[in-house]
Amino acid sequence: MSTLVLEEPKAILIADVGSRKITREELTLVETPAPTVSHKPIPHIQVINALVETLSFRHIDVVRDEYAISINGMKMFGALDLSQEMDGARFSIGIRNSNDKTLRLALTVGYRVVVCSNLAFQGDFMPLLAKHSANFELLDGLAIAVDRIQRSFLGIQNQVRTWKGLPLSDIEAKALIYEAFIEERLDVPKALVKSVHEHYFNPIYPEFEGRNLWSLSNAFTSAFKELSPTGYFQASAKLGNFLARFK
Repeated sequence: MSTLVLEEPKAILIADVGSRKITREELTLVETPAPTVSHKPIPHIQVINALVETLSFRHIDVVRDEYAISINGMKMFGALDLSQEMDGARFSIGIRNSNDKTLRLALTVGYRVVVCSNLAFQGDFMPLLAKHSANFELLDGLAIAVDRIQRSFLGIQNQVRTWKGLPLSDIEAKALIYEAFIEERLDVPKALVKSVHEHYFNPIYPEFEGRNLWSLSNAFTSAFKELSPTGYFQASAKLGNFLARFK
C-alpha cells in the first residue's frame, strides 16, 4: 500500500496571477468586510473550520489541505484531501469563498479535484453553491452539503468499479489512445501520446497493471503531470468528458 499512497491522485490548488498561497493559520489574519442589509461576508477561516468540524462529525478527516487568497484577501480557494479512500484514489474537496460579491460559496468533490484562482473549479459533483445572503446559515448549508458528499461517494466508487470491470484488449486500448490523440477527440498535446502508451503498457505501480479502463484513465492523468498545473486542469476536465460514455 505504500506505493499506492505515493501515486494516488491528490487535489490540486493553483494560485494564478493575482493570488498567493497561504496556510490555514494565516487565514485567521485575513480581514472580513462589514455586512450589509443584503450581503453577509463570511470569514474564510470560519468557513474552513466549520467544514472541517462538519466532516469530523461524519468521521471524515482532512489529511492534507492548502489554500490561496486573492491579493486583497476577498477571495479564498482551497483544496482538501480526505481520509475517505478507495482503491487507487482518495476523495478530495475543492472550496471557494468570496466576500466581495463576485463568487458564491461553493464546494466541489471528487477523486480528482482541481481548484484555480482564475476561477477554474473542477470535480465530479458540486454539493454546495450558495449566495452570501443575509439569511444564509453556514452550518446548516455545510451539514446538507456534507450529507450530499457522503451519498456521492458511492456513485463515484461505482464509476471506478465500473471502469475497473471494463477489461481492454491491447487493440482496444491502443484504439482509444489513437482516438484521443490522432483523431483529436481529446484536445490535449499530441506529444503526450507516447507517455500515455508507456504508462498504460508499462505502469510503474502494480496497482495500475490491470488492463482495464481505470488503468487507462490513470495512464492519461499520469502523462498529464508533464503539463503545467493549468494544463493539467484543462486536460483532466477534457478526459472526464472523453470517458463519460463509459458508465
